[in-house]
Amino acid sequence: MSQAPLSTPEEKLAAAKEELNLPRIVVICGSIRFMPEMNDADLRETTAGKIVVKPVGVVRSPGEPCSDPVEAEALKVRLGDLHRAKIRLADEVLVVGDYVGDSTRAEIVYARSLGRPVRFTHPEVDPDA
Repeated sequence: MSQAPLSTPEEKLAAAKEELNLPRIVVICGSIRFMPEMNDADLRETTAGKIVVKPVGVVRSPGEPCSDPVEAEALKVRLGDLHRAKIRLADEVLVVGDYVGDSTRAEIVYARSLGRPVRFTHPEVDPDA
């Protein structure tokens, strides 16, 4: 008996990840101010056998891509789009830090809309708790 063809990109991605026998993929979310804590979480999750993806801390100093306000805003949009792609790729989300701002809150809403489990290093900041 043959299986029905996979119809959605999400189903195809899940099947490919299973066929490749990939470990679970966790994406770290949170304010960039928690980058040291994100690095610690990365180490914990990686040593637990997971593939980890996380945001990039962008340096804001003269000569860097973020020194011009227009370029900084464009970069912020591109990085936000890229981070949402990371959430789509991931099997689960880990929110790091004891504060959730607007961007992180939007990422949590997005992840949950996709059915991704969301964990918190500080469960008390879960906006749905």
